Amino acid sequence: MTERRRFCLILVKPSHYDDEGYVIQWFRSPIPSNSLAALYGIAKDCAARQVLGPDVAIDIHAFDETNTRIRPNTLAAMIRDAGSGMVMLVGVQSNQFPRALDLARPLRAAGIAVAVGGFHVSGVTAMLGGVDRDLDAARALGLTLFAGEAEGRLDRVLQDAAAGRLAPLYDYMDDLPGIEGAPIPLMAAERVQRTAGAATSFDAGRGCPYQCSFCTIINVQGRKSRRRSPDDVETIVRTNYAQGLRSFFITDDNFARNKDWEPILDRLIHLREVEKLDIGFIIQVDTLCHKLPGFIEKAARAGVRRVFIGLENINPQNLADAKKRQNKITEYREMLLAWKSVRVITYAGYILGFPADTRESIMHDIDVIKRELPVDLLEFFYLTPLPGSEDHRRLVKTGVPLDPDLNRYDLNHICAPHAKMSPAEWNDAYRTAWQRYYTIDHITTILKRVAASGGNASNALFLITWFKGSIDFERIHPLESGFLRLKSRTDRRPGFPRESVLTFYPSYWVQTAVKLVQWGMLYMRLRRIYLRIKHDPNKFAYTDTAMSAWDADAPGHELFESDAARAFVDQQRRVQEAKTAGVAALGVPTAAAAEGA
Repeated sequence: MTERRRFCLILVKPSHYDDEGYVIQWFRSPIPSNSLAALYGIAKDCAARQVLGPDVAIDIHAFDETNTRIRPNTLAAMIRDAGSGMVMLVGVQSNQFPRALDLARPLRAAGIAVAVGGFHVSGVTAMLGGVDRDLDAARALGLTLFAGEAEGRLDRVLQDAAAGRLAPLYDYMDDLPGIEGAPIPLMAAERVQRTAGAATSFDAGRGCPYQCSFCTIINVQGRKSRRRSPDDVETIVRTNYAQGLRSFFITDDNFARNKDWEPILDRLIHLREVEKLDIGFIIQVDTLCHKLPGFIEKAARAGVRRVFIGLENINPQNLADAKKRQNKITEYREMLLAWKSVRVITYAGYILGFPADTRESIMHDIDVIKRELPVDLLEFFYLTPLPGSEDHRRLVKTGVPLDPDLNRYDLNHICAPHAKMSPAEWNDAYRTAWQRYYTIDHITTILKRVAASGGNASNALFLITWFKGSIDFERIHPLESGFLRLKSRTDRRPGFPRESVLTFYPSYWVQTAVKLVQWGMLYMRLRRIYLRIKHDPNKFAYTDTAMSAWDADAPGHELFESDAARAFVDQQRRVQEAKTAGVAALGVPTAAAAEGA
């Protein structure tokens, strides 16, 4: 029997650099990349279908640089040993693009074919026609650019690579594929075990109907919903469960707008309640999800334990300026209390630096949130003109000076000027926001609220420690933070000096030891607070302003007292009155009218 030839396909999800030029990498990283899982699943399907012919075996290797050191020379040797192959840099966001280029240079110098895809390539292609100096640098290196999604398209790329005729660009932005019945996102269990909590990820749907000007999703994945079927989702869960994986992050930008949310949740409920599978989920939703009858209750029954909510801001003018009109501050408390009633922990993203923001207004708004909204974890971001967003295109077209270093486009750095704040003021507002929210007093309040609602206060303790420690000790955003920072002396960004062995290692070891002590002390301090609350016989009686029932007309609540907030509340009242009057004129009972509205 003739020995089959081999084609080595290496998938790499790049990390990016910290402010000192070192790759951000961990012994246990955050949740793995869904792009990497999706490409791995598609590639395995290509191998099973023998898209390179029955005489060619496709060897597939997937690496996430946030938890695995990537040595380009090793990758090149793997491909040479196989006889042929290529490296794909997948899911590359704008902040990861400089690192992707640095990985690609030695590979290209060794004659290895390299392709790069992800949000930066797709976003710039969609919004700027591919005009971008970093894409020009990729082209100059001889990289193949892939814009769009790989379902149904990877066959051609692999065939072209095997034949030595890779095109400079594969552009599928105008032809986004359906994903029902497509190969499922998948990662090998040994790779998932390198993440904190051994959580894996998948997308149940893609696309978002909203028009937020700071968002890239709508321009990369489109505004039309494309969904996996409930059968697909069940297959994903069962396949991963068979690998011993129990925790899942559903990466849909807004799962509540997935038109199949109910049959998907019903399927997951069956797996948990009838088949007794011990599974749990994290999802992302909008601030109107509680208006969908049964959504929150079924999500909790399906195993949703944490939910990320795009709160973004409490100033209606800021939300309108960003075209995030679906966020209604009059709904925030009801929505958060609804999640709390089913004992789900809430994260909320909050953007700092909208045009109307000042340092003083930001501090005021954070105090209002602490006092009047029952959100558990708040995470802050700079308003960033991400390539692929409407904001970015507008600023580029009008000639506004933007930071030329893509590595800084991670939502954790200033990348554009602000009308009312200097860079120093904006930076100070960002740093102070974290400290102002995560005070010991407010952390105590958060834990009391979780305990009073019957939620998992132990999990809340872990998450609060993670968030506060990431900012205080690691100086890295919690969404990029992991357990035990790893650094390689030689993996430093070009332009930064390479430290000597005698300088680098003692400094790294001391920093690591100090951080471990700081982490331990923070956890023990917060745990003592948690234990006092846990053993308080009156813990279920706790209440405060945020946990109490009140509406927009109730006096003394600052959430609705600014001019912009009052104008918004008045507008919402007029809309509600018009709906009620219109339905009543048709002879429908007022109670039914209110329910329909």
